[in-house]
Amino acid sequence: MIRSILLASLLALGACVAQPPAPVPVDPSYRDQNALIGVTSRFDADKFSGLWYVRAGFDPTISRMAFRMIDTPKGHSMRLGVFVCDGGGVCGDYAEDLPATKNGKGRYSVKMPNGQTREFWVLWVDEGFRTAVLGNKQGDFGWIVDRSTTGGADRIKAAREILDFNGYNVSLLRTVK
Repeated sequence: MIRSILLASLLALGACVAQPPAPVPVDPSYRDQNALIGVTSRFDADKFSGLWYVRAGFDPTISRMAFRMIDTPKGHSMRLGVFVCDGGGVCGDYAEDLPATKNGKGRYSVKMPNGQTREFWVLWVDEGFRTAVLGNKQGDFGWIVDRSTTGGADRIKAAREILDFNGYNVSLLRTVK
């Protein structure tokens, strides 16, 4: 009898042991895959050209970045600039031209420095082409970009709402300092 109670207790206790955590995905998704998502109908490549500053994004290590899409008859690229520091405290700006493919109106694939290809879509842009939202169906990426590094609080707020509407978990959005 005691042996049966002890065995039942051990089995019950074993059921309470915490399971190991699920592995973290290599490319996390920051959006609900069931939510609808689409490119803005307002996209205009000529108006979108020029310098954009990343004001917020989902990458936990997001830092000061800027980019410019370069569309020429010979091809497309994204010039990505970042502010980086080495381990010794030496900091500076670094830029690289990344090969890009235009996949349609407001849709690009960019070969990132790590060798992976990242799709991005222009989900929204304000009427004056001052603030835009970039993301993708996979949800592994999302940026709020602006023509300026400061200001435009109303547009930045609208951009957050667009990310939310497109299924992104905006509680994970990080502002660039």
